[in-house]
Parts: sequence; structure tokens; C-alpha cells
Amino acid sequence: MKEIYFDNSATTCPSDEVLAVYTRIAREEYGNPSSRHRRGQSAALLLKEARASLLSALGAKEGRLVFTASGTEANNLALFGRAYAKERFARGGRIITTEGEHASVDLPLDALARAGFDIVRIPTRGGALATDALLAALTPKTVLVSMMAVNNETGAVYPTSLVGAAMRRSCPDAVLHVDATQAFMKIPMSPKALGADMVTVSSHKIEGPKGVGALWVSDALIKSRGLAAITLGGGQEEGLRSGTENVPGICAFAEAARLAQSSFDERVSQITDVRAHLLSALALHPILKDAVTANLPEKAAPHILSLTVHGFKSETVQNDLSGRGIYVSSGSACASHARNLSKALLAFGKSEAETDATIRLSFSHHNTKEEADEFLAVLAEIVTTRARMRK
Repeated sequence: MKEIYFDNSATTCPSDEVLAVYTRIAREEYGNPSSRHRRGQSAALLLKEARASLLSALGAKEGRLVFTASGTEANNLALFGRAYAKERFARGGRIITTEGEHASVDLPLDALARAGFDIVRIPTRGGALATDALLAALTPKTVLVSMMAVNNETGAVYPTSLVGAAMRRSCPDAVLHVDATQAFMKIPMSPKALGADMVTVSSHKIEGPKGVGALWVSDALIKSRGLAAITLGGGQEEGLRSGTENVPGICAFAEAARLAQSSFDERVSQITDVRAHLLSALALHPILKDAVTANLPEKAAPHILSLTVHGFKSETVQNDLSGRGIYVSSGSACASHARNLSKALLAFGKSEAETDATIRLSFSHHNTKEEADEFLAVLAEIVTTRARMRK
């Protein structure tokens, strides 16, 4: 059975080139980069080169890259590390975020709320950030703003640079953390363009291996000691994230980023064409045009498409598609086993029933228009068959 993989925001398939780098270094360069002998120093040099390569791919002309085991860990480091960097922050410090953030931001902020921080969540109805509400929330007590660059469920692109500029006017001592997990190598970006002091990226979203993430931190934040370590031990990663670095994974991540950067325009063009083709065909489809609603933010990333299949639970549609070799998701893969409704879709403005009927397609440059047509054909069969079964 031919498979169609439309779940690339959950994870991607590592490329042959990336796997070759991982395998070679895991076998041949197995030294601990903290060791002083030749094996260790060889690994340390590879780590240094991979760090420089990833900083270049990020478009970062300054700053430090702190390697972690995941984007989730990088987000936790940004949030807890900032919150506990100064004792005074805990005395009424305000942290601002958006409604519908990924659980790796949302749940740490719940924990910080219990610890006494003032957490403010800004609406994102229709995928548009309520900028007036955010501007009103910025006060001298604000210590951190944390927000996505691209929403992982709707594809909405948020104006982080506008937020960063407003922060410099209203609360210049505050820090902007941007979760760019779904933006890196999908839309043009750099820490400067995002207006960010910290940026999260993840390897397995760009055809790198799982188990590798990174947090970019500005030099100014490092120098001001505005970020505290949350993992203590041997003092790796300049003391901000102890633990022996995953050198093969990090080098493979750097290779994935290099490959994505070298073909960025071609990849984005292919993804954009497939998404546009699917939307055009959907609008003309005799069965699906009235049965399915595309949830389209005003400004959207090219690789994510949210579809509400009215009257059908997303889990049912997802399972039926999976049985035909077509893989999509129902919300964030990290929360797919929880039975709670998607906060991102509720924040977008979907009703509870609509939220429970929404699937997410996420494309890579390997996907084709023919796959989009096949998806629509199979989805039409599912809708028609399920509707008959109800009668």
C-alpha cells in the first residue's frame, strides 16, 4: 500500500545524508567532548563546528546555542531559566504568552503561576494576535514574553518582531522568547528578524534525528546573567545545560539544517504549491466543499493546514485515513493521547464540536499535488461511507 505522509509537523523522516552523518560520527567519533584526551578533543571540535553551522543556518550573527534533548527541554530552559534567574522576578513578576501555545510552554507557565508569577494569555482568534491586548499587558513588572512564531496546529504566523519592539519601549528589561520549532526552515527567520532574546528550534522537525533541540540565547542575556540553569551537573553548555552532549545527533542536526538552508526556496515553493493545490481542489470538490472547512489564518506558514470535517470526530477520520495509508494528525502530536480539546483551536474561535472534528495536515517538500488529490478522494469516500452508515 502506498503511503502518504501529511504529518510533518509531528516529525519528519531523516534524510539519507543526515543518517550517514549520524552513523559515521556515532561509530568513529565516540569520545566525550569534555574529555581532555585526543578522542574527546576530536568530538569537541565536531561539536564546535556543528554549533557554528547551526548558528549560521539560524542567521544569528551573535549569541550562544545551548543544546538540549528536545524542543520541549529548550522551552523549559527558557521559561524556568528566566523566571528563576533573579529572586525579585518571583515577587509579582509578569509573564505574557498567547492562548493555544504548545504544552511545553503552556504547562510550565501553569507551574510558574502556582509559584506566584502573574501569567497573562493573549487571545489569538482567527489566528491573529490581539496586539492591543498584548500592548496593554506590558508593564514594568513584565519579565518575560514567550510565544510561538508559527502555531503548530493552525499555521498562524505571529508578529513577534512587533512584540519585541513594543517590549523595548514599555519594559526594556523584559525578555522575548520565541518558540520557532514550526518556523525554522519553513519561513524566513533569524533571531534579529523575530525580535527575540531566546529562540527554540528542534532537529526532528527538519529531517534531523529525534532527541536534539537547541535554545539560542543572546549575548546580552548571557552577560546579564538573565538566564539560570535548570539542569545541574558537569557544567556543559556554559553551565546552562549540564549533561554530555549528543555529538552524533547535534552534527546530524547541523547537516539537516545545512541541507534545508541550501534548498530553502525550492522546498518552500513545493510545499506552498501543494497546499494551494489542495485548497483549490477542496473548494471545487462536489462532496467536500460543503463538508469541510479550511481554517485559514490571515497570515499562515506554508506547511500547515487545519481542516474541520463537519459532523465527524477527528479521531475517526484520522483512523480511517490511516487505514488507507494516509497519515494526518488531530491537533498536536504531543497531546494526541490526551482527551482534552485543543486549546489552539478553541483560541482560534472553533466551537467544541468543531474542534473535536478538526484534523491537521502538515507538508514537506517530498509531498506532491497527486498526493493531495489522492487525500481528497479518500476523504470524500470516508465522508460518504460514514454518512450512509448513519442512515
